Amino acid sequence: MNIKITGSGSYIPTVTVKNKDFSNHVFLNEDGSNFGLTNDIITEKFYGITGIQERKYAADDLTTSEIALIAAEKAIADAKIDPETLDYIIFAHNFGDVNKGAIQSDMLPSLASRVKHKLRIQNPKCIAYDMLFGCPGWVEGVIQAQAYIKAGMAKKCLVIGAETLSRVVDPHDRDSMIYADGAGATIIEATEDEGGILAHETATYTYDEAHFLFFGKSFNKDHDPNVRYIKMHGRKIYEFALSNVPKAMKECLDKSGVEISQLKKILIHQANEKMDEAIIQRFYKLYDQKMPEGIMPMSIHELGNSSVATVPTLFDLLIKGKIKDHSLNKGDVILFASVGSGMNINAITYKM
Repeated sequence: MNIKITGSGSYIPTVTVKNKDFSNHVFLNEDGSNFGLTNDIITEKFYGITGIQERKYAADDLTTSEIALIAAEKAIADAKIDPETLDYIIFAHNFGDVNKGAIQSDMLPSLASRVKHKLRIQNPKCIAYDMLFGCPGWVEGVIQAQAYIKAGMAKKCLVIGAETLSRVVDPHDRDSMIYADGAGATIIEATEDEGGILAHETATYTYDEAHFLFFGKSFNKDHDPNVRYIKMHGRKIYEFALSNVPKAMKECLDKSGVEISQLKKILIHQANEKMDEAIIQRFYKLYDQKMPEGIMPMSIHELGNSSVATVPTLFDLLIKGKIKDHSLNKGDVILFASVGSGMNINAITYKM
């Protein structure tokens, strides 16, 4: 028995926000003072570091669970399964359903339960639950699905990663330009086909790192101090990721028994192009090799950072031939990797 992704789907929101659309924003420092550079210079520097040219926001009438439903329906159709046969629905997100303009998140009932309800699944043995694990949530959901299948507790699982980060950003914080909305979903099944999940690795660092990402006040001191927004210590996250993610990736690949020369693609969380490149360069350096050209497909340039949705969306676009100059074939070995709030790191070695 092998455990494979048998279907995938994604939802790319319809609202495109380009870097130039931030030209009228009032960006401030953390203490509320003016930032001191024009927005043209701010966005130019931002693009040079992150690689983000534009990002996608969900339409005002859609919530996280609703865009997740669209991705889930596509994955179910792609896998050609009856949703009544699902044993688990694992929904990775971080902020719940946040209505446009709202200041409160809605997670009751759970988003996984909402998706199950909207899929009209009657089977009470289909267990639906949410996972709060930062950006690596979808990868960890796949690892949990594998564990259920290995333990004989499941045969088919739906794992979703979806987020509407545009609803929880401080418009006066330059970091708000990083974040985006999106949804990706996959069906994980026991199968007799060759390949599937070969190895995995997960770690949580909290001793000094727990609050590298956090909820904080707006940089605009006139805003309600009780309203909180996603905040991050960007430099600390960058240094943490470069120190720890390559090691976790190596441990995962080594456990699989696959030689680094056999690795075809690395699907890494779309957080920051420069950071992702540096992580993969360091990963290859651990093997005394240079990073090969074409190893790292990217979607961040047009889609931004949609947290838990980035990796499953990238996989779906890649498998459907929608990432220029990149493709996957049966038998190819790929590596999923992610890092995010917690601070959490994980990776999966996977054979197509």
